[in-house]
Amino acid sequence: MDKFKFEKLVIWQKAMDFGEVIDQVSMSFPDREKFNISSQIWRASDSIALNIAEGSIGQSNLEQKKFIGYSMRSLAEVVTCLFKAKRRNYIIDAKFTELYNEAFHLMNMMSAFRKNIN
Repeated sequence: MDKFKFEKLVIWQKAMDFGEVIDQVSMSFPDREKFNISSQIWRASDSIALNIAEGSIGQSNLEQKKFIGYSMRSLAEVVTCLFKAKRRNYIIDAKFTELYNEAFHLMNMMSAFRKNIN
């Protein structure tokens, strides 16, 4: 397929996968969180890949850097939601650690990608 530039980006592919994992994990949160932390983490995790894609079709490198920055901020939001979920005992420590490490890896990938945009 790969008709859009962003489809070839490993960070976009990883962000897409991460968003699906977050979606699955958040389904186990209590119903009372449906319009709070569940909704927040869904939107933030989806925003990571959405902003990578949007930035990839920008007119300038500066614009692409800006959208990668938005993606990084969304990832930080997801990590904060994961901390909230852990504190509220919605996820076990092992799952938190797994997702935290995955988020950290993705953040490093995005940071390196942004630095390499000329």
